[in-house]
Amino acid sequence: MKLALLGGGGFRVPLVYRTLLADRSPGRVTQLRLFDHDEARLRTMAKILSAIGADDPNAPDIVLCTDLRTVVTGVDFVFSAIRVGGTHGRAIDEEIAQQVGILGQETTGFGGISYALRGLPVALDIARAIAETNPDAWLINFTNPAGIVTEASREILGDRVIGICDSPIGLARRAVSALESAALVPTGTSAEVGTGGSRVRVDYVGLNHMGWLQGLEVDGQDMLPDLLARPDLVESFEEGRLFGAEWLRTLECVPNEYLHYYYYARETVSADARADATRGRYLEKQQGVFYDQARDSAPEDAWGLWDAVRRRREETYMATNRDAAGGMDRDEADLESGGYDRVALSIMHAIAHDQPAQLVLNVANGAQVDFLPEDAVIEVPCIVDAHGARPLPVSAVPEHGRGLVHTVKTVERTVIRAVKEGSRDLAVEALALHPLIDGVGTARRAFALAQDEFPELAHLR
Repeated sequence: MKLALLGGGGFRVPLVYRTLLADRSPGRVTQLRLFDHDEARLRTMAKILSAIGADDPNAPDIVLCTDLRTVVTGVDFVFSAIRVGGTHGRAIDEEIAQQVGILGQETTGFGGISYALRGLPVALDIARAIAETNPDAWLINFTNPAGIVTEASREILGDRVIGICDSPIGLARRAVSALESAALVPTGTSAEVGTGGSRVRVDYVGLNHMGWLQGLEVDGQDMLPDLLARPDLVESFEEGRLFGAEWLRTLECVPNEYLHYYYYARETVSADARADATRGRYLEKQQGVFYDQARDSAPEDAWGLWDAVRRRREETYMATNRDAAGGMDRDEADLESGGYDRVALSIMHAIAHDQPAQLVLNVANGAQVDFLPEDAVIEVPCIVDAHGARPLPVSAVPEHGRGLVHTVKTVERTVIRAVKEGSRDLAVEALALHPLIDGVGTARRAFALAQDEFPELAHLR
């Protein structure tokens, strides 16, 4: 197979390459094309990948590209993981949010909407390039906000675009691991989450970064009630510690970690204000130093430097949320990084070689969520095979989450309309309607600040 990775100079590219190297199947990826507008970062990543695959005679060939239409022509799959505006753009979004007194996070609330408003035009260009030059290719979208980007891209590519996120499968694996630790399920069960023919059935429904785990069947028996009945087990893994066993027992399910921004909004805004720097500024500085040092380093040294920076990045992931929850360190198992790379590989094998896999993905709603349009993108368990991804039956959105899902989906679709119509008014409407933005005045102030900072928003008039 041939794979094009858009955002090929990005920091997480080695995670994808390591997963490709570990794949020994006959139908593995033999050529990896890296696309980026930043040639210096492309060369740095190519150097690191050469060190990772130096001792593997079957390592995929690396091809560097700076032309979009060239990179997507003739490949089997396109993996999009771009960031319009880079980490600097994220830092600006977060600082604007702080200026107007609301939550600053790259995919949720103001940050997610601002990110989408400047990123969607590029995402639509990508979808059009694939449709025109290589319509048989599949687009695997990891570009955030993944739900919005996937839904907009579907208008051009239809079912041949699938959105991915590693949060839901990671949540399910951590929950099963907690059950394993108490011998409530056999050892090794967590490794089967997200595999073809799995003994584990995940009952999860919602939107990207807004979903709930409502059931966890192992060999036909739902083990989630057993988990929720044990506060010690619930608070042994990350989501349980973030939300607390009492709140999860009240909800009777386990939320995606990003719902912490909604359930504990005030606490998280306060924790953000206490932080020495926003997450975006931290990453911008960290990655700037890394790329400067790696550019002039030998391949092996650049590879070692990347791994050290990667670990520190994972240690500080959602640090202010953990601060708001009382302070806690991440588990060693959660510092490994990745997850989305394995999801992407599973999708490719499932489609290209008809090797079914059960994965939680971003796909068209159909009739799954009765209060959303059929073409709205939701996040649910799917069976993936040569025909693509098809949603599996799941429970209804929990009653306490229905209003939130409906409102946020309305916001997402308004963002898409704003970009397609070039409408400033629709962009402000999307901001004002979001549950984490307190009113029209705040929305207008935040958008005006964003337009001053981002030339990419000039298309909104």
